Amino acid sequence: MITNLAAGVQAFTSNAFLVDGDRTVLVDTGANFDVVDGLRANTDDLEAVVLTHTHPDHVGNLETVVEAFGVDVWGFDPSRPGVDHGIEDDETVQLGDHEYVAVHTPGHKDDHLCLYSREAGVLFAGDLVFQNGGFGRTDLEEGDRETLIESIDRLSEQVDDDLSEMHTGHGPSVTTDPAKHVELAGRMARQM
Repeated sequence: MITNLAAGVQAFTSNAFLVDGDRTVLVDTGANFDVVDGLRANTDDLEAVVLTHTHPDHVGNLETVVEAFGVDVWGFDPSRPGVDHGIEDDETVQLGDHEYVAVHTPGHKDDHLCLYSREAGVLFAGDLVFQNGGFGRTDLEEGDRETLIESIDRLSEQVDDDLSEMHTGHGPSVTTDPAKHVELAGRMARQM
């Protein structure tokens, strides 16, 4: 089961997805709200934190989660503050009950990862793409529009029409034709 612990929070934060199962993992910690209480209300068995990237709105609660649960943190670049273990491009990572392929998708931020399970039909898209063709901003440090477009194209080639859920870094998850939203984001990024 996937639960967005930031749902309904009125603060500057990213979504924070608790993925229950054989390996209970939090994908991004969010910021500026008490995610620890939300975690404790949903699990007493958090095993790891996996980061899509290290922008402050995605890692603001990282220290409190690590202190409360004593877990290690996984992300693309272990030289980033708070990241204990690196996840390589195309490496497989277990989230909940399924294996996910890590797809390095820079353009919004150099250490950005998307996590995709073909078996589960689930994509954690971070801030690369959003519903209705939205895509990550490129005006922040490490942002680059051409690189972002290349990353969206790479992701679009990997996901297929069996994709049933796309969980994004901000806004609602997409459960109706999410692969089309990825494709549309690539087209929209080229037009801007």
